[in-house]
Amino acid sequence: MARPTKQQQHPDLGHAIMRTAWQQIATSGAAALSLRAIARELGISAPAIYHYVPDRDALVTALVIEAYTSFSDHQHAACDALPEDDSIGRLRATGQAYRQWALEHPQHYQLIFGAPIPGYHAPATVIPAAAQALRPLLGVVETLRRRGRLRPGHVPLPAPGTSAHCTSLQHLDGCAPESLGVALVIWARVHGIVSLELGGQLPPGGFTGGDLHRRELEAIEHEFFGERPPMAGCGHVQEAPA
Repeated sequence: MARPTKQQQHPDLGHAIMRTAWQQIATSGAAALSLRAIARELGISAPAIYHYVPDRDALVTALVIEAYTSFSDHQHAACDALPEDDSIGRLRATGQAYRQWALEHPQHYQLIFGAPIPGYHAPATVIPAAAQALRPLLGVVETLRRRGRLRPGHVPLPAPGTSAHCTSLQHLDGCAPESLGVALVIWARVHGIVSLELGGQLPPGGFTGGDLHRRELEAIEHEFFGERPPMAGCGHVQEAPA
């Protein structure tokens, strides 16, 4: 009997490589990614895997883009589930979706926001995907600004003419600089709490990650939008299984 070809063994070899790479990250960390180890796990030769992925950095880039895309889609879905005129509700839903996605996809979250992988430098092709992950939050903030409800206060704005400013506006067009500045500050504040929670580094005091996250969303609403609606029952995300 003829031996099945690699395509017959793995009808979607590209998907199998990505899935196995995520499993390897979960077991050994992103820094230990190895194309040869993935090939061994899949029962294929090194030349076969290099036909799909030229080197480790190309695989990391594909994983980063996949993570950012999943992250963006999850936030968009939470935001779009509410009416367009419920801007504060959409803001809150986006913030809750941020934490929920991180808890459900810790390896994805750490790959894009955790410690850099030694020797890896993200190419420019990652920038559009990263920008799309910020777009749900930025869109809500910009809508509130257009409705006269944004209070940016003393939030620093991207300096015109800098490379960071140009890159941001290239991929996040259609928004005012103050909306971008506020969105980045909101992201940094939420990101800090979620990262501490995932890293098991929450400060002592009896607060859970959900408590701190919920209180931070309240503070953000009050500071930037003059809102402090009751959030009873909000932000109680079912924890991802350990």
